[in-house]
Amino acid sequence: MRIEVTRDVFRLAQVFTISRGSRTEAHVLTVQVSDGVHTGRGECVPYARYDETLDSVTAEINGLSGDLTRAGLYDLLPAGAARNAVDCALWDLEAKRTGQRVWELAGLPKPGPEITAYTLSLDTPDAMQAQAAQNAHRPLLKIKLGTPDDMPRLEAVRAGAPKASIIVDANEGWSAEVYADLAPHLVRLGVQLVEQPLPAGKDDALLGMARPVPVCADESCHDTASLPGLKGKYDMINIKIDKTGGLTEALALRDAARAEGYGVMVGCMVGSSLAMAPATLVAQGAAVVDLDGPLLLAEDREAPLVYDTSGVHPPQAALWG
Repeated sequence: MRIEVTRDVFRLAQVFTISRGSRTEAHVLTVQVSDGVHTGRGECVPYARYDETLDSVTAEINGLSGDLTRAGLYDLLPAGAARNAVDCALWDLEAKRTGQRVWELAGLPKPGPEITAYTLSLDTPDAMQAQAAQNAHRPLLKIKLGTPDDMPRLEAVRAGAPKASIIVDANEGWSAEVYADLAPHLVRLGVQLVEQPLPAGKDDALLGMARPVPVCADESCHDTASLPGLKGKYDMINIKIDKTGGLTEALALRDAARAEGYGVMVGCMVGSSLAMAPATLVAQGAAVVDLDGPLLLAEDREAPLVYDTSGVHPPQAALWG
């Protein structure tokens, strides 16, 4: 079995900013796993917040050898970007070998389109109002916040898109005091969900705190091992396959979280359609879907995912799975 890792760069349609910084390109790793006849593909997005770089993740993947299996990956790689790309490539390889779709191999119902959020880049209130107005036709908008000047931005987005549903991602940028102060305004402005308001290492402050708007764990939730530490703090979890380490663990986390009463959100890093494709299977029936990475790009893979008024559609076999 041969593994090949390449670096790919996709230009963004516009500068994308969150509280941690700005970017104009999406830098991803593409993994191909070949048995000499068939080749499976996967994509990952190394994330500095989790101490990942393109070099470090490439080294992890290049350290693999022999006949790989999805179950065996758990003993070889931790949850994260490297395992994600290889796991998804192995799913794709099996689909090509068997002539079946991945959802069939996983014993899942046939997937359909899911409405996805569209993320507005962090900017001045006026600029964010303009972004919101340009995208007011979308049913669900996501706002990147996490700064001392968040309320004017949120008010501006609501003014620009008065009918859209809104979710907010604070990217660990608030304190417990700031969140408590903002919560009534979030309710007033019709915000449906707040992602990771507090830093992952300081989220014990959420214990016992009133949560008039559901709070979703992102940086605090990576895989099934994360669930015990979330009890009493969060109402939902955000599943990203780059965090779980692939589709295999993402499906397990989804089922375990639902069994424990958590609502499920399925999100993404900024990557191409190849990165989103496996996540569309996890997203089936999720309370919130945020798989808009390709919508933020100026260029994409061949046979890209289809986005229309029904939402994001599952991938064609020519792309993945």
